[in-house]
Amino acid sequence: DTVEKHYGIRIEYMFPDAVEVQALVRSKGLFSFYEDGHQECCRVRKVRPLRRALKGLRAWITGQRKDQSPGTRSEIPVVQVDPVFEGLDGGIGSLVKWNPVANVEGRDIWDFLRAMNVPVNSLHSKGYISIGCEPCTRSVLPGQHEREGRWWWEDAKAKECGLHKGNIKQEEGNQSNGNGAAHSNGTATETDIF
Repeated sequence: DTVEKHYGIRIEYMFPDAVEVQALVRSKGLFSFYEDGHQECCRVRKVRPLRRALKGLRAWITGQRKDQSPGTRSEIPVVQVDPVFEGLDGGIGSLVKWNPVANVEGRDIWDFLRAMNVPVNSLHSKGYISIGCEPCTRSVLPGQHEREGRWWWEDAKAKECGLHKGNIKQEEGNQSNGNGAAHSNGTATETDIF
């Protein structure tokens, strides 16, 4: 609401498929991700709604930065062909993914936000530097990396929900990106297309 009022815009909201969410919760419970990983829950609640939205586009913009997650984002380019999602024309390679702040450091982002009076989530001031879904996010202590508050019970090298799963390098012989689309060369990073 604050962002909509500040900029005089309407934000388009996406929602998960209620039947899929109900099936997941009924079969595995509300908090199964603490036991078997966050990927299935994120796929149902976040990845599939985004996949539906991106099918109508030729490009999308992210706020990913290389310094956000050294284990998964250190090599992201500014512009790439999306390695996971499909765009308007269909098929892998039909969607451009723009990461305009890939080479900008977090402190510079915060300086810009303050200088431009950009509204930010109030949880940031309470130590929630990287904000995701409530049960999978906690605040971090001073000196901890910002992504340590996400899925803290899992391996630090795989801290992606699936929206940017193409960032995770695949093990030798594993060509799946985990989100329903094959990754042709087994690597997660793509070079800039410009």
